[in-house]
Amino acid sequence: MTGGLALTVTLAVLIGVSLGLLGGGGSILAVPLLVYVADLPAREAIATSLLVVGVTSAVGALPHARAGRVRWRTGLLFGVAGMAGAYAGGRLAAFVPAAVLLAGFALMMLATATAMLRGRRDDARRRRHQLPMPRVLLDGVVVGLVTGLVGAGGGFLVVPALALLGGLPMPVAVGTSLVVIAMKSFAGLAGYLSTVDIDPGLATAVTAAAVVGSLAGGRLAGRVREDVLRRAFGWSVAAMGVFVLAGQLPAHLRTDPLLWALAAATAATAVTVAGVRRRRRRPDRPGPTTARP
Repeated sequence: MTGGLALTVTLAVLIGVSLGLLGGGGSILAVPLLVYVADLPAREAIATSLLVVGVTSAVGALPHARAGRVRWRTGLLFGVAGMAGAYAGGRLAAFVPAAVLLAGFALMMLATATAMLRGRRDDARRRRHQLPMPRVLLDGVVVGLVTGLVGAGGGFLVVPALALLGGLPMPVAVGTSLVVIAMKSFAGLAGYLSTVDIDPGLATAVTAAAVVGSLAGGRLAGRVREDVLRRAFGWSVAAMGVFVLAGQLPAHLRTDPLLWALAAATAATAVTVAGVRRRRRRPDRPGPTTARP
């Protein structure tokens, strides 16, 4: 095994851990890994990531299902609608420049990270009912289209949709999203395979490593607090979004210290604002206890 392949397979374990623990982020990690470490062309990397993420998500959903953390009706409806959108997105991707695909991928990640870090406005009154069918189908098609177009398994969109809009507890949103991701990833892959070939040896090795990671992540998911999961998901997506977006900049900008200083200042401001908003949304803490008569 060459050094590049060994590093790719080792880092692929993180893809599985992300999927098993957070219910998303697989393609967010897989696409940059395959492009920048395995040195695959963008479209081949996206197609390979769909295979890796699809298989890994299907396996990773098993421990969540056994623990009762999968909302099957919502997941299957969302998945079926998403498969149609993912197949269409996979076919459309052949007509979009690779740089545009990756830049769009990064911007979508940053928008999603912002939504997850802000959280729901009605955290204290979570709605735990099933999402209405028309809303599930519409969201599924839209998310599926993005899935097929930019090679994202969709967890970075499905988890926020289920947690922020559907009101599902974060662990349930994570488990349900894995079912959706598996369905949409395979549909998106079918769309890509009409124009792209993948390396079966590399795909098998990366998939096997990611499956191992997903089983470990699934075991951890039930032991991590919901707010910690949500913030970890948001920050991991934001970090990878910045990395992918920076990779699309001209070479002279990528090495400009002023640009990175500005980016760091912006990130620090965002963290401060998010912290202030989160404190404002918290209920007032009780003051010092007074002695009872």
